[in-house]
Amino acid sequence: MSLKGKTVFITGASRGIGREIALRAACDGANIVIAAKSTEAHPKLGGSIYTVAKEVEAAGGQALALQLDVRDQEAVALAMKQAFDHFGSIDILINNAGAIKLSGVEALDPKRFDLMYQINTRAVLVCSQAALPYLKQSKNPHILNLSPPLNLDPKWFTSYAPYTITKYGMSMLTIGMNQEFANYGISVNSLWPRTIIATAAVEFSAGKALFPRSRKPSIMADAAYQILISENRALTGRLIIDEQILKERGETNLDQYRYENSDEELMVDLFVEE
Repeated sequence: MSLKGKTVFITGASRGIGREIALRAACDGANIVIAAKSTEAHPKLGGSIYTVAKEVEAAGGQALALQLDVRDQEAVALAMKQAFDHFGSIDILINNAGAIKLSGVEALDPKRFDLMYQINTRAVLVCSQAALPYLKQSKNPHILNLSPPLNLDPKWFTSYAPYTITKYGMSMLTIGMNQEFANYGISVNSLWPRTIIATAAVEFSAGKALFPRSRKPSIMADAAYQILISENRALTGRLIIDEQILKERGETNLDQYRYENSDEELMVDLFVEE
């Protein structure tokens, strides 16, 4: 089971979890489309589509760096065509791009909600729709959304309902597209971390104080890999937690994913029960 020769289109792949998934697939010799807005490294977050492209090639994959704003429907359609024309296929779409603002309704600028909705929810629809003609031609097509399990406990809505709505919208699209695209043989799943992941975005918003209680992005990359090598819709329609799929596939050493050796208890991520 390998991703060698498969074309993986990843949104928001210039850093963080998207970058890590790109590098994991590259180790198999996959073709990686790094689709993100950053053409230059962010002063605080680092990374760009071009730096990741170099890393992908160094890891053994083929890379195509495309600047893309997933809010732009026409640009998304053009990027998909460019990817297909360049590599001859699109086998996997990973909707990883995201926006977050943990604010309640009273304090949230509606423009910020628009941004979260457009990048989190609407972009999943737009990107999946644009990729569909190419995924239909693949022998083992996948769509993977980086979105959480659906948990209607009021605690996930009390302080930041707008963000919750946009992330749950992604997961509901997973459920819907799994049914709608079944006749095309497309596997559609969601993936979410059980714990906080140590990324530059987390460091930017909260500092490194959370890192001793976090896991490395590689756990999400390894979990995504296990989903993407599944065949014939054997794994589809699920809202998956990273460590859950790894345990199902026989991985018992989850300590390897801790960001650092620490006795501190791992911090559980949003939307996941203790």
